[in-house]
Amino acid sequence: MRGEVCLGLSTILALTSLLLLVFVHVGQINTSSVPHGVSFVKINVSNYGDALHHALIDDIDGLYTNNASAPLEAGAGLRQLYEFGLYSYCAYVNSSAGTCTNTTIQRGFRPYDALTSDMQSNYTDFTNAIFSGTTFANSNSMAHSSRAAYWMLLLGTICAAVALFTGVFKYSITFLISTTFAILGTIFILIGASIWTTLVKQAESVNSIMIGTTESPVFVGIEASSGPALDLTWAAFASLFVSILPYMISCCTFRG
Repeated sequence: MRGEVCLGLSTILALTSLLLLVFVHVGQINTSSVPHGVSFVKINVSNYGDALHHALIDDIDGLYTNNASAPLEAGAGLRQLYEFGLYSYCAYVNSSAGTCTNTTIQRGFRPYDALTSDMQSNYTDFTNAIFSGTTFANSNSMAHSSRAAYWMLLLGTICAAVALFTGVFKYSITFLISTTFAILGTIFILIGASIWTTLVKQAESVNSIMIGTTESPVFVGIEASSGPALDLTWAAFASLFVSILPYMISCCTFRG
């Protein structure tokens, strides 16, 4: 393989990985189109009210809000859809209108706390009774894991950037640096992606929870699913992993 081909291929792959990770980092920092489209976990709670009505018989009033600008975590009412990113999460009353929390470094992934903090106190009590002891309600465990994943992805992003920018200089030592950081970045991204995959599976456990009487149970009406950020993270891992070989070939064969 010619040196120019190796260098060009490794540069394209490292750049692709870096761009994908940039998209991952901007997910849910605000409600504009690009951040809105990128999240690690989506939680649809639009059917939770119907499930409560089935279980409790009583009318469910005041559980939701239609005010897209109402503050989060203030008991102002549930939104229909919650989407979680690395630095913040956003909640939407429809497909486009919503609001986000403040951006915070290493924000913990606490989906259960996000939902219950938007409910009025009486609905919070009902919800705590329903979800007590479930994996979905274990916010502390999820938050701890997501913080670890955040640092892995941040380090992976930095390593991908170093691999990309040092690789444009045609010296054996810079190719060695690029190879080293591509390997390190691949490891960090793999760990971060694996942790988030586990977190998504833990969140999806809510999908199978049922409430109501033994004779007439229904699903709880909260549905969790993975968002595009998880796929982008795995794609970034694959791209940076493939870049290792041409970087290594350049390092071992370049003479200058």
